[in-house]
Amino acid sequence: MVKHLGGKPRIGLLGTGPWAGRTHAPALAGHEGVEFSGVWGRRPEAAAELAAASGTRAYDDVDALFAASDAVALALPPDVQAPLAVRAAEAGCHVLLDKPVATTVAGARAVAEAVETAGVASVVFCTLRFAAPTARWIEEQAAADGWFLGEAHWLGSLYGPGSDSAYAASPWRRDKGGLWDVGPHVLSVYLPVLGDVTEITAARGPADTHHLVLRHASGASSTATLTLSAPPEAAEAALTLYGTAGRAAMPRWDGAVGAFGAAVDALVTAARTGRPHACDARFGLRLTEILTEAERRAADAGA
Repeated sequence: MVKHLGGKPRIGLLGTGPWAGRTHAPALAGHEGVEFSGVWGRRPEAAAELAAASGTRAYDDVDALFAASDAVALALPPDVQAPLAVRAAEAGCHVLLDKPVATTVAGARAVAEAVETAGVASVVFCTLRFAAPTARWIEEQAAADGWFLGEAHWLGSLYGPGSDSAYAASPWRRDKGGLWDVGPHVLSVYLPVLGDVTEITAARGPADTHHLVLRHASGASSTATLTLSAPPEAAEAALTLYGTAGRAAMPRWDGAVGAFGAAVDALVTAARTGRPHACDARFGLRLTEILTEAERRAADAGA
């Protein structure tokens, strides 16, 4: 049964890693419009520590957290997230997913279908779609006509020389690289502005670097260079659009906690109105489809 949201929706958290501790838990604990109903993690001691720091309770049984929650936020590796999101939807919980939803098309499709079958709301937390400066900018560019070209590079230094990032210990990031970690950010901007991807060319660069050339439904084309292995001195994230209105560069954005709070608001609105958010599980499935095809084409080009 779908859980209809009352005055203060109860939202639980699945995950206890750095992303959960630095973004999800602070945003949920500090959100005046929701009740932070609890934390579950694969390491019970980490769940207990995060719950204590956040003023909520830890759950050893994920199904018990589903029962105590109207919605859940997931901060887990994508292919751990996907089956748990299916279980949450089947339990009637609305789901706030992380990107990518899954690194297999079958996994992402299972989530989208479970959400639709259960009739629950879903939102995929693509940071740029919810951080105030970039969200406004994307909306403005999507309303404009005449875009000819998009140019993006997201040069992360997670695995660059001297990096001490807590996220570097993430096995799935090490395995899948920048294509899957930062690629969804770039695509989450391109798709609403330039339209769906209709053609993909991809090639590998140094370390985990991928270069993409995309054709879009609008007729525009775009490029993206994605990596987590850039030297720290070269790290940068930038996206620029070119068209009949001139040149538009994406603005900078501040921390993820505020953006995640906006994603919580979007999930609550979608659940209460029944109107799907543009960044929902079906959109998350499309991102996985595009990234899977890009990965395949880059591998074929390398071979």
